[in-house]
Amino acid sequence: MRIYTRQGDKGMTRLADGLQLAKDDMRVETYGYIDELNSHIGLLIAEVPAAETGLLADLLLLQQELFDLGGELAFSSAAQEAAIWQVNDEWTVRLEEQIDAYSANLPVLRNFILPSGSRAAAQAHVVRTLTRRCERLLLTLSRSEQINPAILPYMNRLSDWFFIIARYLLACTATPEVLWVKAAERG
Repeated sequence: MRIYTRQGDKGMTRLADGLQLAKDDMRVETYGYIDELNSHIGLLIAEVPAAETGLLADLLLLQQELFDLGGELAFSSAAQEAAIWQVNDEWTVRLEEQIDAYSANLPVLRNFILPSGSRAAAQAHVVRTLTRRCERLLLTLSRSEQINPAILPYMNRLSDWFFIIARYLLACTATPEVLWVKAAERG
């Protein structure tokens, strides 16, 4: 099977409902960043210890959900309706429950932390920041086009989820968090 179609050679792409858009259209740009985010989650999965089977299963589910989310965005604004929407409030509630579970045994956070400590934790922070970028793009898109209203809360919670996962990964290996120190207090 050929993977190339040559249809995009002039900078255009076709959405799932047949509408043709420029590849730099905000909708296309947004689901492209969702795809990038999903790829970085794949890299995080490669860094998570195999013994963390629950976390690995959660990450794989997130990849599936983000693929669904990207699929929703691949329909034009005119085609956006509940019949194609898969992201829902239950996904956000599940993330909140998981955030509570993963953070249950973490030390109380009294300082800002820096994205470091281990490769896995640093990658979780990369994913967190990419999630925030996707959230910003989705907000911009939602101001001019129709999107599933459940997406924005889901993405907001997802970035919180990855912040907690970064902390959790450090705690699993008893690796100290790297705290941000105010400029006046750095020696």
